[in-house]
Order: sequence, then C-alpha cells, then structure tokens
Amino acid sequence: MKVPFIDFSGQYEAIQDEIEVNLKAVFRKGNFILGQEEKQFEEAFACYCGARYAVGVNSGTDALFLALASLDIGGGDEVILPTHTFIATALCVSYTGATPVFVDIDETTYNMSVASLQGAITKRTKAIIPVHLYGQAADMDEIKAMARPQGIQVVEDAAQAHGAVYKGQKVGSLSDLACFSFYPTKSLGAFGDGGIVVTNNESCYKKILMLRDYGREGRYEHKIKGYNSRLDTVQAVVLAAKLKFLDEWNRKRNTVAAWYGNHLKDVPGVVLPRTLPDRTHIFQTFAVRIKNRDAVLEELQKKGVGVLIHYPIPVHLQEAYADAGYQRGDLPAAERVADEILSLPMFPHMSEEQVEYVCQSLKDVMR
Repeated sequence: MKVPFIDFSGQYEAIQDEIEVNLKAVFRKGNFILGQEEKQFEEAFACYCGARYAVGVNSGTDALFLALASLDIGGGDEVILPTHTFIATALCVSYTGATPVFVDIDETTYNMSVASLQGAITKRTKAIIPVHLYGQAADMDEIKAMARPQGIQVVEDAAQAHGAVYKGQKVGSLSDLACFSFYPTKSLGAFGDGGIVVTNNESCYKKILMLRDYGREGRYEHKIKGYNSRLDTVQAVVLAAKLKFLDEWNRKRNTVAAWYGNHLKDVPGVVLPRTLPDRTHIFQTFAVRIKNRDAVLEELQKKGVGVLIHYPIPVHLQEAYADAGYQRGDLPAAERVADEILSLPMFPHMSEEQVEYVCQSLKDVMR
C-alpha cells in the first residue's frame, strides 16, 4: 500500500458541483480581482471566526506583513515570535524593517513558551506573534496578560489553525489581528496561494484594505504607499465552498488523530501530540516525536508512507538569520523538537485502513 501525505480528492468531490457553477459565473462576468464573491467570502470568514472584519490578500505571509504594517511597526521595533515555525513568520517581521526576536517553545504543545516570552520583552517590543502550530492555539490568555499592560500588540499566526477553539472562542478572534494562510495543504486551502487578515479593529481594517491595493481609496487616489496583495475572486469561490465543510472536515481530522492515538499509544519511543483540555486541535499536522527520526523517515518512505518534517531547522539557526547572532543551545526545547519531529499523513478523508498501514509500518521500523 502507498499512503500519501495528503490527498485532496475527497475535498474536491464535496465542492465540485458548487464551484463549477460559481466559477463559470466569475468567468462570464470577468470580475477576477476583488469581485463580489471575494467580498462575500471575507464577510463569511470574519463571521466564522467571530470577528467584525476580514481582508483577503495573496498569501499568509502577506497577511502577517500587512497586519504588522497596519500597526506602523518598522525600523527600531522588535517583534517576538517562536523559533519553531515556518520562516514566513519571521520574514514578515523583516519585511517591515523591524527585528524578529526568537523565543523557545513549550515541548507539550510546540507553541510559544510563556516563560521564554517573558524574558524576551524589552522597551523596543512592539508586537508578539503567537503561532498556533500544527492546529492548536497558543496560550493566548497568558500572552495577552504580558502584552496588554505594556501596550504591546498581539498578532495571531493562525495559518495552521482554521476553526480551532480556545476557551470557547475561535482562533482569529483572540487578539488585535489574526492571519491565516490558504495555501492548498491547509485545512481551508485554495487552489493556489491566498491569505486573510481578521480583526475587530476598524482602523487596521481600513488601512489593510488600502495596503493590499496600492494604498488607494478611489481608483487613482493613493493615500499611502501600498502593495499589490489581493485575494483573487477565483480563489474566493473555492474557499467559500470549502468553508461550509470546514468544521466537518476538522471533526474528521480528529477522528483520524484518534485512530493514530489508539494504534501508537503503547509504542516505545513514539511521543504523540497532546491536546490541552481548554482548547481544541484541528490536526492540520499530526506530528510525533522520535529519537532516530531521520532513519525512521527514510524507512517509512521506502514502505510507501508519505512522511514529512515540520520543521527540521529552527528559524534562529537558519542561515538567513545568521546575522541575528543566535547560537545552537540558545533555545534548547525547540532545537530538541526540531531533531525529533515527524509529520505523519493527515487529511480529513483518510481511511482507517490507511492509518493502520502507517502505524504498522512505523511499528515495524521502530522494531
């Protein structure tokens, strides 16, 4: 048997009829950029997150960058983020001219360590970016309790957590601004690149509307220096159709995660992901930890199991950030996790037979 890391066919079958009708309507009208369907999706997604506003942009990276730009973050400022994340979280800070400050992670959830965060805040700290990694929310109450008294903004990187819930509230409504990616592999994925910023802040909302579209209000009235970063109408049609299934697909991801847990709970040397009791996990990624990870990955691939690593090099040790001056050993929890983490196949329409094959293959390799 071969088990891919992700299979989109089940999702496509669910939305095929709707998107064929709605895409044809877009093609007839020719409203490919910022069409009415895009505006309707923004409204639907904001409502889904429990927020007032949403602005569609061309990627999750731009969502983060424009969110920070709307807060006037720039040169001389510091923005704190966890080092165990995709590099885009750091790049968006660099794009503003601000300095990314990396902190360690909690080895239970793989999210930002509150203790590490506390030691990193300075007078130059203007924002904190908690990353809801793999599909489970970071410790938002504790993070906001540190940020609020000092006037520090909190911007959620929710690129991997569409629909996750923290203490009764959906991710996206927990901070000043929240940023999502619609990269195809995400639990809510487009047929190409896309992203969105969600907020209750009307001022930031209006500014991001201008920033994504050349800084303009009217067709040729450019109020600020902006960018070209718009979610196109075609992708909005796809995302609107998928949004109706998101909660159902997240429940299916949890079913797959439960199958994994049942099959792997007693396997020596395999550390399973843990969901904290006051929040949900959407299992965008089902990441286990294994000491001899690289060898295990190679053997699983030989058996036809699509496994990946998210992420093998912490951002503070990436060559791109060598000038930041971090050394191996500075953020030890993240460095340990990076050496051990292994992502198993995960998608909502995965069968129990496929899970059993992955688990049996892993057990065989571990033996």
